[in-house]
Amino acid sequence: MHILVRLIGISVMGMTTATCLAADRMKPGLWEMTMKSDAMKAMPKIPPEQLEKMKQMGIKMPDMQNGAMVHKICYTKEMVEQEKPPASGREQQCQSKNFSRSGNAYSGDIICDMPEMKGTGNVKGSISQDSMTSVYDFKGVSHGKPYTQHMETTGKWLGSDCGDVKPPMMPPKK
Repeated sequence: MHILVRLIGISVMGMTTATCLAADRMKPGLWEMTMKSDAMKAMPKIPPEQLEKMKQMGIKMPDMQNGAMVHKICYTKEMVEQEKPPASGREQQCQSKNFSRSGNAYSGDIICDMPEMKGTGNVKGSISQDSMTSVYDFKGVSHGKPYTQHMETTGKWLGSDCGDVKPPMMPPKK
């Protein structure tokens, strides 16, 4: 479970970084993101009773479908208009470097240096107002063991109203 949480954090960092780097910015509002990875395919399925208990405790788990995690993210106007990558809350451990863009395509590196995980990754993708795709590869060490991760993400804009989905919490600006 802790690897899934780490994957989500790093993936969101990659997606939010991509958000602001596209020449053709994403529309603010509700987005559905689908992340596929080998690690997610290998995860054991959580029994429905346990999922219900987690919901009762206020834990919101993303939907798992065919080895993919599907969740909704609310992007504010301010988030999509930033000229530099927004902070993800993990920037003290994972940093984005060498980001570049050309038209609606982008690429960059992510470097993680935290006690439980160290390594480097690369993200490449494209963004339009209504959709996004990215491919992320990471290689490093997690809890003292070699760790590699390949993840593919697609996103589609669902509408300007986020409903009850709140934007991700961003740390205060320094």
